[in-house]
Amino acid sequence: MTPAVSIIIPTFRRPASAVAAARSALAQTCSAAFEIVLVDNDPAGSAMMPLRALTDPRVTVVHEPSAGVANARNAGLRVAHGDLIAFLDDDEIAPPSWLGALLRVQKHSGADVVFGPVRTKLSEPPSDHRDYFEAFFARDAHHAEGAIRTYYGCGCSLMRRAALPSPEPFSASRNEIGGEDDLLFQAMEANGATFAWAPEAWVWETPESSRVTLAYTLRRAFAYGQGPATKAWTGPRRNVPAVAFWMAVGAAQMMVYGAAAFGSYIARTRRRAFAYRKFVEGVGKLMWFPFIKLRFY
Repeated sequence: MTPAVSIIIPTFRRPASAVAAARSALAQTCSAAFEIVLVDNDPAGSAMMPLRALTDPRVTVVHEPSAGVANARNAGLRVAHGDLIAFLDDDEIAPPSWLGALLRVQKHSGADVVFGPVRTKLSEPPSDHRDYFEAFFARDAHHAEGAIRTYYGCGCSLMRRAALPSPEPFSASRNEIGGEDDLLFQAMEANGATFAWAPEAWVWETPESSRVTLAYTLRRAFAYGQGPATKAWTGPRRNVPAVAFWMAVGAAQMMVYGAAAFGSYIARTRRRAFAYRKFVEGVGKLMWFPFIKLRFY
C-alpha cells in the first residue's frame, strides 16, 4: 500500500535521539497509512547502524553524505512516497495522537502547510535560567485552530507535496546557516500557499545539553532577529521600506532592552536572560546584512 503520509526525520550525529524520534513516529495511532524516512546526514554515516536496527517495514533509512540541513531534507523528499509530508526533528518526540491531529486540521482547513506547537523537555535541568530555556526552545503561538497568516519552522509540520515549488525545494545556500524552511515557506506564501495551526498536534523538543546555554541561544536569537529584514530583502520583490522599518525597530529594541538587560544583569534578576534575548534580537534586526550570517550546521 502506498503511504498517504511520509514522516521525514533528518539527523546529524545524534543517533540515539533520532531513534527515539523514529520510535515515537512509529507509535502514531492515526488511521492513515504512513512511512518514516530517516536521513543520516553525517558524512561518516554514524547513525546508519542504529537506524537500520529499526526493522519495521514502514522505515526507510537514507544516507546523505553531503552535510547540510537543506541537503538532508531534500534527500528525504527524494525517496518519500506520500502526497503529504510531515517533518519531525531528531530532537523531537511525538505523542501518539500527533500525526492524526495534523491530518485532521489539514483536511478541515485545506491548508498547504499545517504547524503544531512545540513543548520543551530539558534532559538536564540547568542551574540557572530554566524558565528562559524552556521558553526559548518552545513554539507556543496561542493561535486558534485553523487558518493562520504566518509560518514557522519545519519541525512539527505537515505539508502537501503538490504545493512545494520543486521536487527539492530546500535551498542549499542555507545548509550551514539554517532558515532553509523560512525561505521555502516565503516562496510558497508568494505563490499563494495557505497555512494552518493545529494546537493539539504538539511535540516534545529535547535539546541536547550543549545547546542549553546562553551562548548558543543568544547566537540563535541574533539570527532570529535578522529574519524580518532578511525576508524583506530576499523576497520575490525586494522591499527596501520594510528593511528600513525593521532596522529602526531593531535600533529601538536595542536601546530599550539594552538598558533592561544591563539593569537586570547588575541586579541578577531571575528573568534577566529574557532581556538579553530581546536585546540581541534587536542587534540582529539592525545588523541583518547578508554577509553577517552565523553558521549553526
